[in-house]
Amino acid sequence: MPKATDKSLVPPDSPLDIPALKDEHLCFSYEIARGEMGVLSFEPYKSLILPYWAFRTVPIAQKSAEILWDIFESYLDRGDLVGADMTRKFIQMGMTRARRYANHKGGRKYDKDGEQLEKWTGQDVDGKRKEKEAASEIFKAYWRRCIASDKYGQLKKEWSEAKKEYLKAQQCEELLCYST
Repeated sequence: MPKATDKSLVPPDSPLDIPALKDEHLCFSYEIARGEMGVLSFEPYKSLILPYWAFRTVPIAQKSAEILWDIFESYLDRGDLVGADMTRKFIQMGMTRARRYANHKGGRKYDKDGEQLEKWTGQDVDGKRKEKEAASEIFKAYWRRCIASDKYGQLKKEWSEAKKEYLKAQQCEELLCYST
């Protein structure tokens, strides 16, 4: 995939698809989890949102965070908690990945043997460290907006209750199947 540039990051022409609202199994197979867990594995949302995620420079991070925020709000407006939460995870991942590049030259936290590498020390002659710190702060501000959203909190609560009911119904169905 080519590197994102300021000009290549363009908001979607229309709202992204809402597959979880069309497929109950997909909707409730999702795990909110901690932090960014599952962000790069839960399809089809990963493929829908990933093209809008970038943090290489401050202007790119700003544009990406703005686009992702709009996607987040669009999912909330349509009642898709899975899409909103996946977008929140991408925003959070922008914050953490940019911070990792600020802390570790080359963005690698561990070597190939799994040993933690030393943090970046010394001069920041070309300003790359400061740029990644600034990119991280941009995403952090948007991430805070996501988690502070009343609409997000309410939708998350409703979705969690619906998932409990769904899982309870699934268990009852399985028990009925085994008892006959």
